Amino acid sequence: MSVHPHLHRHYVQACQNLGQPENPFIAHVLREADKNDKNRQTKGTTLKIAGNNHLVPVQRVTDDDLQVLASVLHNTVFVTGLDLRYNVLTDAGAKHVAAFLQENSTLQYLNLMFNDIGTSGAELIAGALHRNETLLYLRMTGNKIGNKGGMFFASMLQINSTLEKLDLGDCDMGTQCLIAIATALTQNTSVKAINLSRPLLYSQEEETTVHVALMLRNNSSLVELHLCKHEMKNFGVERLCEALYENSSLRYLDLSCNKVTCDGVKFLGELLKRNQTLEILDLNANRMEDDGAIHLSGALALYNRTLRALSVVSNNISGKGLVALSDAMKINTELSYIYIWGNKFDEATCMAFSDLIQRGRLEPSHTDVEPYEVDGRVHLAELAHGLRQHHYWMPSGGGAMSRAANASLAIAAVSQHL
Repeated sequence: MSVHPHLHRHYVQACQNLGQPENPFIAHVLREADKNDKNRQTKGTTLKIAGNNHLVPVQRVTDDDLQVLASVLHNTVFVTGLDLRYNVLTDAGAKHVAAFLQENSTLQYLNLMFNDIGTSGAELIAGALHRNETLLYLRMTGNKIGNKGGMFFASMLQINSTLEKLDLGDCDMGTQCLIAIATALTQNTSVKAINLSRPLLYSQEEETTVHVALMLRNNSSLVELHLCKHEMKNFGVERLCEALYENSSLRYLDLSCNKVTCDGVKFLGELLKRNQTLEILDLNANRMEDDGAIHLSGALALYNRTLRALSVVSNNISGKGLVALSDAMKINTELSYIYIWGNKFDEATCMAFSDLIQRGRLEPSHTDVEPYEVDGRVHLAELAHGLRQHHYWMPSGGGAMSRAANASLAIAAVSQHL
């Protein structure tokens, strides 16, 4: 293998050999990579060929473009990451991805987010990962692989022992493959983070949540779990909490955009009294209301000292519940990040959170509100902050993950690929 090939020169030659016109965006990225040649030996290189790049002219990557690129990277040992999100890759492109994964022994990060890969492409990529022992992080978000495609990934998880982060959010997966994935994770000890958000579920029985709970009872490796938009109700939350009494690995639980009410949040409050593992809890866009916020506040004030970040955005909480959360933060100095926008702010809420910020108890970058004063009255404005800064799924995680280190030491300790 050649350690320092000239990527752009080889790309031009490969285009000529395959009779394929050059993609100017790919050519630009490879020229820039050649300029940064000095860093390759120690750090490796991530080629960022995202089709939504607003800084340079973009010609989105096609299946034919990917065939040429794969031939260029075939023997390149310093390319450890490939970001191909928001392009126009289909199942034909997935064939080139699969062949590359079978032959390459250096790629650790692959982002195929929001292309047009379907069931056949999922079968090819998952099949390649039966043999690949290098890839640590795969993001398939937004590719409509469906239930059958998800089953191929479930089978892969029974064999692959290298992959640490798998994002299958918004892939139109169904009940069958979610149960299969949960079952596979019962035995898999390598996966540290998984995103299963926004499946297509038609049953009201919450079978998938029950199986995820069973998995959490037995899995001792998973650190981060995303279950956004699972139509989860209080019954499902209760099953998860029962499992988390026994689980000692999960640090980040995302239950955003579900149907959890104050009764379901009571189970979470009881869990936080005993669980000494969870560090990040996302309850964004549920309906906990004041009673749920008060239950959480009581657990956080009197018992829990491990939770670092909490999101209760858009939960129909009024001043009573929000002030209770602010009071909990005065007692519990470990809770450092809190996100509250989209609730019902009254004067007491504005004063309470303004006081936390002014006293230095709550860092301005650790919340999504900013106090301001008009005619002697304090109000709160929205800031573009949120739990996104804490988790694995950021396209380039350097600054975000370093900020998250204070919120979740365990997550920050997991190997990051930038």
